Amino acid sequence: MNREKLSAGKIVSVSLMLFAMFFGAGNMIFPPMLGYLSGDKFFQGTLGFVVSDAGLSVLGVAAIVLVGTKLDDLGKLVGPRFAVFMGALIYLLIGPLFAMPRTGTVAYEMSVLPFAQNGGSLLASLVFTAAFFGLTYVLCLNPNKLVDIVGRFLTPILLISIAVIFIVCVIHPFGEVGTPKGEYAEIPFFKGLIEGYLALDGFAALAFAIVVINSIKTMGVTKPERIARYTLISGGLAGVALALVYLALGYVGSQTSSGMSFKNGGQILTAVVEGQLGWGGNLVLGLAVLMACLTTSIGLASSFADYFHELFPKWSYRKILTAVCLFSFAVSNVGLTAMIQFTLPALVMVYPPVITLVLLSFVKKFIGNSPFPYSIAMIFAFVIGIFDGLKNAGISLGDLEGVLNAIPFYELGLGWIIPAAVGAVAGLMLKGIGRNRIKN
Repeated sequence: MNREKLSAGKIVSVSLMLFAMFFGAGNMIFPPMLGYLSGDKFFQGTLGFVVSDAGLSVLGVAAIVLVGTKLDDLGKLVGPRFAVFMGALIYLLIGPLFAMPRTGTVAYEMSVLPFAQNGGSLLASLVFTAAFFGLTYVLCLNPNKLVDIVGRFLTPILLISIAVIFIVCVIHPFGEVGTPKGEYAEIPFFKGLIEGYLALDGFAALAFAIVVINSIKTMGVTKPERIARYTLISGGLAGVALALVYLALGYVGSQTSSGMSFKNGGQILTAVVEGQLGWGGNLVLGLAVLMACLTTSIGLASSFADYFHELFPKWSYRKILTAVCLFSFAVSNVGLTAMIQFTLPALVMVYPPVITLVLLSFVKKFIGNSPFPYSIAMIFAFVIGIFDGLKNAGISLGDLEGVLNAIPFYELGLGWIIPAAVGAVAGLMLKGIGRNRIKN
């Protein structure tokens, strides 16, 4: 028996694990909103979302495999200190700054608000999120198999819920599909591409890649090239599954795009489920989302506390866990809509340099180990990303806007691509100059 070859069943198993890692309750709220805003162009918009969410997730895991086994190995292409900085930043983004507070907010808006009178209240939100993150804290202190067992059943429940909602909307449309709104009218694919940053799966893939690698290794695969191959195959299958789910949710959202008003995807799903399936439908979906959010919160909180405890041994796991839960509790009460409005500009700034490093890792054998190509390319991408972030935040750039528009793809939200490539070439030239000086 060739232990280096995985059976179809094991590949599917890894694919399902990857899907479960990437798909959470947060992934449910963005595609419906995208469908609502893009109307009859929801397919193009959703396709862009898939590329930047599922596509970057797969590429991120593959990049880690190519350079080592964990996130720090990718950051070390620039330097050891940068590796620490990058690791800390990513764990902050997928932890207390964005992803973790969002679990509490989504849980409240989808499992409590549909049944609350007068649209709920700040007090109700405070009480719920306090209980939510308090339970997260307790379960992180006392890990047990119950969380894993619950998590195993939650994804199927969520998928079944989505399938039922989609089928009902196909048979009995909730409303009429309207015309696209805003940038979705002109550049639906690229607008969806940018919106895909919100899911944070691209960052999560970098942090959790080691889980996939270790899983494949336990199946008897040890050769790096085979680990990379099976990671890509499994990732591709998981990406297809994500694409189908996002298209279904985008289609559901598109049926609310005519004559209706919503602020976020949670409100859309709640309205559709209540209208199509009644109170009982909202109850089932709300409970599934609540438990999915809780298990996601537990995973994020424990991994965050583990990482920073390893980074700063003087800080105990318990103290870090307490801090991250309290901070997430505070941030979660700003509301889902406000959180999304703040999150996107910040992610538009941060994603370009990280994507640049991921892409350059695939040509590492040509670039070599010199930090110049990686660091200069990332700096150039980050500079453009700052302007893109300010633009997404609605901040006027004045006369500078005309200069930026001259950069290829800038109007599409991808103006960082050419500067990053120029930065990589400049870094290679500096590498060559340095090498010649050493020879002389």
